[in-house]
Amino acid sequence: MFHKLVVSIATFLMTVGTAFACGPDTDCQVGDRTYRVALPSAPTGAAFIFVHGYQGTAAGAMGNGSLRRLAEDLGAVMIAVQAGANDWNIPGAPNESVNHTSDELAYFDAVMADATARFGVDPARTLVTGFSAGSMVVWNLACERGTSFAGFAPVSGTFWAPTPTSCPTGPVNLIHYHGDADTTVPMEGRAIGPAHQGSVTQAFALMTATGGYGPAVPRAATDLTCNRQTDPAGHILELCMFAGGHSFKTSFVADAWAQLGIDR
Repeated sequence: MFHKLVVSIATFLMTVGTAFACGPDTDCQVGDRTYRVALPSAPTGAAFIFVHGYQGTAAGAMGNGSLRRLAEDLGAVMIAVQAGANDWNIPGAPNESVNHTSDELAYFDAVMADATARFGVDPARTLVTGFSAGSMVVWNLACERGTSFAGFAPVSGTFWAPTPTSCPTGPVNLIHYHGDADTTVPMEGRAIGPAHQGSVTQAFALMTATGGYGPAVPRAATDLTCNRQTDPAGHILELCMFAGGHSFKTSFVADAWAQLGIDR
């Protein structure tokens, strides 16, 4: 009896330990989905969420030393989210790559609730960024959950076609980064089987109309050609072009963090 009791207690402790083990190398569980997290040595409550691209993983994002160093320098929690399949379940995405039971909006709501409770993350000081297919998720979040985060920094991707006709959450802080020679996700998109990538131009037209942003004016930036629009409340909508193709640089996240005043 004593032996069985000891074994039962040990099993319980291991189960509890597994449930609460959560970090850059282990999954944080939210329902039937997961994410990973890296905490800085001096947390401030600020955070950025990185949304991986097609066939990417949260583990792979956590292996990006440049992003991890930026998070440490900013005193920001780094959250790497995980698609339910090879790609994210967002409107217009190619069917064969998607887990259609995934509810991405509910998933991001759950991740933020969990990160707030476990790690003291402040949604009002959280930037959402992503690359390629991850950038498409960021645009959808900006449209549907614009008030849930401090700002958005999509890189090299926008909505799948057709572009939404409206965004319920109104004006947001968003800086989009895109290569001027990107042929993987061109500015006006391209066909992927029966699906079609959306147009960045149309996405900006949608956001401009939704948020009542004014005309674009140049903003000085190193290695970027940026044009900024603002609304009467001071929200920023900006397009930054860089020389090159389909690529992501940590400096884009640092630029958006500074320009949008995430941690002020």
